[in-house]
Amino acid sequence: MTVKQSPDLKTVLIASGFVLTLAMGVRHGFGFWLQPISQAHGWTRETYSMAMAIQNLLWGVFGPFAGMAVDKFGTARVVIFGALMYAAGLLWMATVSHPLLFVIGSGVLLGGALACTAFGAVSSIIGRTAPAHKRSWAFGISSAASSFGQFVMMPVEQQLITHSGWQTAFYLLAALLVIVMLPMAWKLREPAIDHSHGPQQSIKEAIHEAFSHKPFLFLVAGYFVCGFQVVFIGVHMPAYLKDKGILDPNVAVSALALIGLFNIFGSYYAGKLGGMFQKRYLLSSIYLSRTIVISLFLLAPLSSYSVYIFAAGMGLLWLSTVPLTNGVIASIFGLKYLSMLSGFVFFSHQVGSFMGVWLGGYIYTLMGNYNLVWGITLALGIFAALINLPVNESPVSRQTATA
Repeated sequence: MTVKQSPDLKTVLIASGFVLTLAMGVRHGFGFWLQPISQAHGWTRETYSMAMAIQNLLWGVFGPFAGMAVDKFGTARVVIFGALMYAAGLLWMATVSHPLLFVIGSGVLLGGALACTAFGAVSSIIGRTAPAHKRSWAFGISSAASSFGQFVMMPVEQQLITHSGWQTAFYLLAALLVIVMLPMAWKLREPAIDHSHGPQQSIKEAIHEAFSHKPFLFLVAGYFVCGFQVVFIGVHMPAYLKDKGILDPNVAVSALALIGLFNIFGSYYAGKLGGMFQKRYLLSSIYLSRTIVISLFLLAPLSSYSVYIFAAGMGLLWLSTVPLTNGVIASIFGLKYLSMLSGFVFFSHQVGSFMGVWLGGYIYTLMGNYNLVWGITLALGIFAALINLPVNESPVSRQTATA
């Protein structure tokens, strides 16, 4: 699985772009299955929400370990393993009807799969391949690929469910993942990683250094909010709109697709601006802007047009935190353990995702609406805007560092 010569940046961005397009595109469409699966099995929304919550939580739990595997064995092996797990998880969701088995199985398989195929898995090879002055831009390109996947896959998944049924849709997507991801992973092979010229840290020392560094802890706290907001909106938006009287499912499909479309530009320019301005101010501005956009959406009269405007605004801010956060981690700690440390930060993101998707289903079941969850989402946005302001991306001082 290793080669003599490293792949060039163009190859890495294209191959990882295909992987991220499918990994994130399929994942963002899971909200479309909430109602058909719940109705088919006679479940409340809380059951499916719990499955998605466990999936997001385990994605975060597995993230640091997937990052360790990438840093040690290379990206290609990890992505291949993740693609096979992803397909298995989709097949599990299509065939298992017992609620507990559905929740646990889909959570473990898809959580592990996403840890091996999403941002954490490819950030290290992108960071190593891109020169320092292009690194933030390259992270922005990869984040834009994820958004492109959301834009492309939303209509595809909804049409598959409509015309072939929710179970067959899972079968077809599983096949697509394997057919596309495996050859793309092959393009991500690289020589054995040589860290002899960098700081000679063990994994334990790198973890201790990171968690003893306040800016890293601030990033961890801010990323919790990012996960809470985007997963709550992504999973519960279709059901929320239907509850509010917008019965045409194409409105929700178009809204989620618009989020993906506009985040292509948001992610790209966030990465580009990250190479020009201090990333902490950009991150703070993103979270504050999300709070404003959500507030305006909730205050305005609800219509298909207000939904589309909201989706466009949120889209510009959706995953634009990713290239900036990865860029800050690389700037502070270097590249040797980039995937692992990104995995730890992303774990916080996924704890937030767990809370957002589960709390949405739980509070809806308890109260019959999403009002309280929207309020929590706004409060967290203000918190994240404030907690990112003190983040200093200057490199840590190491006595043994030579690079």
